[in-house]
Amino acid sequence: MHLLSTRAAGLVDDEGRGVVRLAQTPGEIVVLSAADSTLALLADTAAALPADFPSVRLANLMALRQPASVDLYVDEVLQHARAVVVDHLGNAADWAYLVEQAGRTARRRGQWLALFSGDFGEDPQLLARSTAAANDCRLLWRCLRDGGPAQAEAFFALVAHAAFGRGERPSLPEPLPCALPYVPRDAAAWPSRPAGAPVALLVFYRAHLQSGNTAVFDAQLAALAAAGMEPLALAVDTLKNPESLALLRALAARHAVDVVLNATAFALGGAGAGFTPLAGDAPVLQLLLAGSTRERWAEDPHGLAPRDLAMQVVLPEVDGRIATRAISFKGVAWRCERTEIDVVRYQPEPERMRFVAELARRWCRLRRTPPAEQRLALVLANYPNDDARLANGVGLDTPASTRLILQALHEAGYAVGALPPDSEALMHTLAAGVTNDTEANDARPALQSLALADYRAEFERLPAVCRDAVLALWGAPEADPMLRAGRFMIPGLRLGRVFVGVQPARSRGPDLLARYHDADLVPPHAYLAFYFWLRRHWAADAVVHVGKHGNLEWLPGKSVALGEACWPDLLLGPMPHLYPFIVNDPGEGCQAKRRTQAVIVDHLMPPLTRAESYGALLDIERTMDEYYEALALDPPRARRLRQVLLGQVIGAGLHRELGFDAPEDDGQREALLRRLDAFLCELKEAQIRDGLHVFGRSPEGRARRDTLRALARFERGAAPGDASLLRALAADLALDFDPLAPDWARPWDGPRPALLLSLADTPWRHAGHTRERLELLAERLLEAHALQPDAPAADAAAWPQTAPVLATLRDVLAPRLDACGAEEMRQLLRGLAGRVVPPGPSGAPSRGRADTLPTGRNFYAVDTRAVPTVAAWTTGRAAAERLVERHLQDHGALPATVGLSVWGTSTMRSGGEDLAQALALLGARPKWAAGSGRVLDVELLPVAVLGRPRIDVTLRVSGFFRDAFPNLIELFDAAVRAVAAVPAEDESDDENPVRARVQREARAAEQAGLDAEAARRQANWRVFGPRPGGYGAGLQELIAGRRWQGRGDLAEAYLRAGAYAYGGGSDGQAARAALETRLQGLDLVAHNQDNHEHDLLDSDDYYQFQGGMAAAVEALRGSAPALYHGDLSVPGAPRVRPLREEIARVLRARAVNPKWLEGIRRHGYKGAFEIAATVDFLFAFSATTGLVEDHQYALVADAYLHDETTREFLLRHNPGALRAVGERLLEAMQRGLWREPGAERERITAHLLALEQRLEDEA
Repeated sequence: MHLLSTRAAGLVDDEGRGVVRLAQTPGEIVVLSAADSTLALLADTAAALPADFPSVRLANLMALRQPASVDLYVDEVLQHARAVVVDHLGNAADWAYLVEQAGRTARRRGQWLALFSGDFGEDPQLLARSTAAANDCRLLWRCLRDGGPAQAEAFFALVAHAAFGRGERPSLPEPLPCALPYVPRDAAAWPSRPAGAPVALLVFYRAHLQSGNTAVFDAQLAALAAAGMEPLALAVDTLKNPESLALLRALAARHAVDVVLNATAFALGGAGAGFTPLAGDAPVLQLLLAGSTRERWAEDPHGLAPRDLAMQVVLPEVDGRIATRAISFKGVAWRCERTEIDVVRYQPEPERMRFVAELARRWCRLRRTPPAEQRLALVLANYPNDDARLANGVGLDTPASTRLILQALHEAGYAVGALPPDSEALMHTLAAGVTNDTEANDARPALQSLALADYRAEFERLPAVCRDAVLALWGAPEADPMLRAGRFMIPGLRLGRVFVGVQPARSRGPDLLARYHDADLVPPHAYLAFYFWLRRHWAADAVVHVGKHGNLEWLPGKSVALGEACWPDLLLGPMPHLYPFIVNDPGEGCQAKRRTQAVIVDHLMPPLTRAESYGALLDIERTMDEYYEALALDPPRARRLRQVLLGQVIGAGLHRELGFDAPEDDGQREALLRRLDAFLCELKEAQIRDGLHVFGRSPEGRARRDTLRALARFERGAAPGDASLLRALAADLALDFDPLAPDWARPWDGPRPALLLSLADTPWRHAGHTRERLELLAERLLEAHALQPDAPAADAAAWPQTAPVLATLRDVLAPRLDACGAEEMRQLLRGLAGRVVPPGPSGAPSRGRADTLPTGRNFYAVDTRAVPTVAAWTTGRAAAERLVERHLQDHGALPATVGLSVWGTSTMRSGGEDLAQALALLGARPKWAAGSGRVLDVELLPVAVLGRPRIDVTLRVSGFFRDAFPNLIELFDAAVRAVAAVPAEDESDDENPVRARVQREARAAEQAGLDAEAARRQANWRVFGPRPGGYGAGLQELIAGRRWQGRGDLAEAYLRAGAYAYGGGSDGQAARAALETRLQGLDLVAHNQDNHEHDLLDSDDYYQFQGGMAAAVEALRGSAPALYHGDLSVPGAPRVRPLREEIARVLRARAVNPKWLEGIRRHGYKGAFEIAATVDFLFAFSATTGLVEDHQYALVADAYLHDETTREFLLRHNPGALRAVGERLLEAMQRGLWREPGAERERITAHLLALEQRLEDEA
């Protein structure tokens, strides 16, 4: 019997250290620990040991991550010792190779080996692998956990006694209290503070106090005192110790603490755990103690190593802590010659400490200052920079939300002044003043401005390198178009002590539009002037950026742990920052949290509803029902109806949307009709948005009912009440099919319960009709049993699986949904009052994440170390199989090469489904640690198990994915390198084309003069993204600015923006040629979508990434690749459609659907904005892929321009949006994208002329 086994890739997280050789001589006692504070304490103690004490060597486990490093250390040091102690911090799999080698060496050489946990919990498995007695290991463990000089002396005494027979066995010294107040020796020298000064509590690990590593905390406490606060400090063993936590809370309550500065890592709570504030309602600032040297931090665009990112940023976000900056770096304090170790201490960073102290002071000011005396700024995004696109906010009616926020501020006592009567008046006033539309500003008033002299004074405060960069790129400030009469115009409106501002443009000038997201694209003078004015002249106490998302958090600088020369810090500074943000976008929200110290106040997605059928689609559906009924009863009539039906289909262009030419024989006709039947069912049951969300307002009426139904569509947990409502109904009715993943057109031969028959008098032919009837039944049962709190319970005997779901809807989900609006506004006001905003999970509520409700919380994301999750792997693997099957079905062959875009937000939302799909295509899978779920490595599946050759996958990652998931880049790179290293005797080139391609390209590179190692590394590159510090895919500004000639220009922008290689030691290395090589060979370009709370026609990212990659492939190889859209909205049941079909599906289901238009017309200016944006994104897909048909442009023109109701809506609420729609459609004609517009050109031109005439008359 031949056994098939997996092959580990050998991924090692060594944070870029590589193979390390510790220059030590052998010693009789070797102690290994990952804690610098432990090593410092032991070094201090060892230096005072008697001269005849056995020789001691101390080493940091962090230097021994690589197996080769371990082998060197074992050979040169470890094997020569008589006693070895390993203080093992972390997961069981961390340092697994070292533990294995230490155990093997100890047993071979008769060493005394003590292995124990470096945490506060005992690890029986480590104890069992020791040769030392378990009680000895426990005593050593207790000594190091208790810490302190007496404990360190006992530690060495125990090793000497047990391993060398020296002295008596020591007893365990009395430990220090688990938490104790700390006062620095120089506290008396602090500046005096006024009576009643705000109280700031600094919390740090007791181990630092015990090892004497307190300089950084002394300095931070002094900085707090200098900022006018009363500092307190508490040293704790761990916040997970209930006794320590209780002491902290008692201290905070006794001193009425205003703000907490926390220097401990990890999270107090956990995913799903109830939130208990750390210190009453005081906000908690998370201090960063960088694990690197200052020099390494300065050079690293990421700011922090992955380990620090996880422990000090990602996990603390679970507790709702506010990200700050790195206040210290590690540096060598002294060399301990006796133990041959460099003793590392934290070295204070005074400038960053002042930043943090000022941030703390400002949060205290929010708590202490009456609302009527505060100044606030509400900043509205403007992206693209167009007066029709003011107040951008994804899924949000930003104008209505801003007006509601202003009303709430007024009611809370803030000095708001005369409120605009409604959101329309607010937008009219904003647009009447200066905006980012510099061509129109000459005739508009500037309601506030900044004198050039004041600007220059602020400008001179910037670091010289930053000033030079601005002047080099933008010239002198006098040349800025936002300067008028010696003053910078500030777009916005002052309402009492609240400023409503329009965020300035990040770039100016046509030649710079394509470089919008470049890392070196520093903001122009007007951008600087806006934030200078906001901070210094308006003197805002807090800033609220309303809605996803602005551009401040995307300015140049480090990913996290920003420095004083990073642009977000230069402009926003240490300002309290609150950010209403859609709950389903954790990635971009976390960018704001980590780079601009934002407190997220998450808000609900737009209301959700079923698309249903309408217009021509409804007519075709009726004809199809008649046709299929006549097939059995009246064949001659059926033939006539088929001709009518085909005429309707071809007239509507549906055959083209489904990838068919006009059918020429009966076989083609029947194939088209079968596919059409399924397509119409999918369209009718598609989930679309019903308008927009208004911050502070929960959905009502039909929107509430349909959103509740959407929340119950998928499983939300294992409890009976968390089951899928549709699946529960199907089970109770014994239908024996999955309504969430039906084969839509499969003839229905299952039961036809009378209750379902009674719901509609329409035909019931196939599975799609069954799904439709279940949706109608769900609606009826919701109305009867779940919409009102006193609704009667469903009959549990008749509905054993459905009744618990309805009860949960009534008792849990409906109250949570209803609470969203009030909680959003309440928590925003709490944040502005300097109170903690509670944390909560993020994700798509309608994809089984009801735990994200109620909204109004400071959302957090996933533990980056546990991605891909097991559930994500299940979906990703299935998605890989569906993609391969679809390509084989459509093209008759398996794809050899695939291009896939991977985003940070979707990775956080789904747990890593996209990366899991990429690994599955490659023939690899994650390897998880038992218990923690952390991903340790990848392992290769045998080709025999795959049942197909390995597929070469190229990833284009987003800038945020690069920042948030450097570990996943290394994981995928390790998988690629492992696949390329599989021996030829195990897999042929046909089975492993990845290896064949890597070897071929490496040989070619060597022949061109590259050394062998560099050639091999470049041949393995499969992960590309923007340059370090850069973001975006490069196309948006070209499309928006109409500054491109052909698809080749778009391809060039895409290539330029993403031509940097990552992984395998390449951290953003310029790699244009390698990227072109990868793209030129792609058979297939895919992109996934993990939920249906949005679609590919309401974000510029979809066309930029997939459309950009498609354009680049076509430009490089001369023909277009296969383009597919992965629909991963049903967990575990992915679907793959051609991109052409997905565009058509979204266009029909949402974009030209009267139901969507009715909903969006409830939102005035912002509703019109959404209509114009939809046209832009459809046009952009047309520009990049050529997949938009003439009749689809005509559908848009009919729905938006020729329809009098919609045209008048646009004209009344946002004439600029009406102009934008018409001009974009005319541009499609001019560029040949709308190839044969016929009379449409004249009709659209007439609408635009009428618009201009009406605006002139009104002016």
